[in-house]
Amino acid sequence: MESDNLILMKDVSATDAGRRFSDMLDAVEHDGESFTIVRHGKPVARLAPVVSPSGSRLKEVLRSAPPDEQLAADIAEARALLTADETPWHD
Repeated sequence: MESDNLILMKDVSATDAGRRFSDMLDAVEHDGESFTIVRHGKPVARLAPVVSPSGSRLKEVLRSAPPDEQLAADIAEARALLTADETPWHD
């Protein structure tokens, strides 16, 4: 599954990125391409599609985590420390 997340990025000099910025944005938006902007041979920035958050990805991560046996007790302890005035939600 790791290879599914592999994104190939093209290296582009900062000068070329400045000259071709509009074309690069089109490639990102329409083709999902990603670019690494390089200055003096060193990567300095990335231009890549924005990844929308996914509820299904969060569920996947939570399901893969071991159960937290202490969670219910921690929540109860935190609630006990609050007073009615400190509670940010009121009915």
